[in-house]
Amino acid sequence: MAKLDQDAPVFSENRVKALIETRLDQRGPLVEVLHALAEEFGYVDERAVPIVARALNLSRAEVHGVVTFYRDFREGPPPASVVRLCRAEACQAMGAERLVEHACNRLGIGLGEHTPDNRIGLEQVFCLGNCALAPSALVDGRLIGRLTEERVDAILDAAAGEAR
Repeated sequence: MAKLDQDAPVFSENRVKALIETRLDQRGPLVEVLHALAEEFGYVDERAVPIVARALNLSRAEVHGVVTFYRDFREGPPPASVVRLCRAEACQAMGAERLVEHACNRLGIGLGEHTPDNRIGLEQVFCLGNCALAPSALVDGRLIGRLTEERVDAILDAAAGEAR
């Protein structure tokens, strides 16, 4: 998941229709259309749902159901920075749960949420393959090991600063 692109296109009904049009010949194009929308705009805007439903002869509920079912699709702009904390066994054995609780308390959000200013998203993952350096995190695609509460604070401070 990339950082929020400040130059991402603004929602356009015409652009949504064009993205749909290029995928209509595919078998079951809904997921492909949603991926195209997410790539173009950074998320699937709720205003696109009825347009997609109409074009693909689906109900809005069907389209909304797919958007909300798959983690790859967001319903709003992605946070500027994403911090993924590993909660797999090796990381748990090295204190990951304490770090997750610390990060949640520090940011005032839960896992799977983002700060009110949308600067930092906090997510959980189950194994980053960095078990020898547990506990680990993935911060905007960068793997970090041997986490402590102090290192988590530094990561969150840096993420908030970079998002400004």
